[in-house]
Amino acid sequence: QVQLAESGGGLAQPGGSLRLSCTLSGRAISGRTVDDYQIGWFRQAPGKEREGVSCLPRHDGGRLYADSVKGRFETSKDKAKNSVYLQMNDLIPEDTAVYYCATRCSVGGISLYSGADIWGKGTLVTVSS
Repeated sequence: QVQLAESGGGLAQPGGSLRLSCTLSGRAISGRTVDDYQIGWFRQAPGKEREGVSCLPRHDGGRLYADSVKGRFETSKDKAKNSVYLQMNDLIPEDTAVYYCATRCSVGGISLYSGADIWGKGTLVTVSS
């Protein structure tokens, strides 16, 4: 069973940075890597709907970002580590949320799927002074 696991969340001050990691694992991957999946980062703040933050299409497709994070967040991948990252800079309190990675993307009206709909359990990011 393929699994995704996020890490790297925590407390940051406004203007600070955090890097989230999303690692793919499981017996079923059988030679497949993160390069074979669309990997999206999503976030959900208390009382708000889930929001697609970024998209890293498979096979080095063009990255997509929500307007709310464009210029501040960057997603990347390390195929050797089977991991995808979300570098978050210039954090603001409105970035406070639980962040999830998934084998799907939904950003700016564009949705991409990988066949298998897999989600991590999430990691909490809190931006506060």
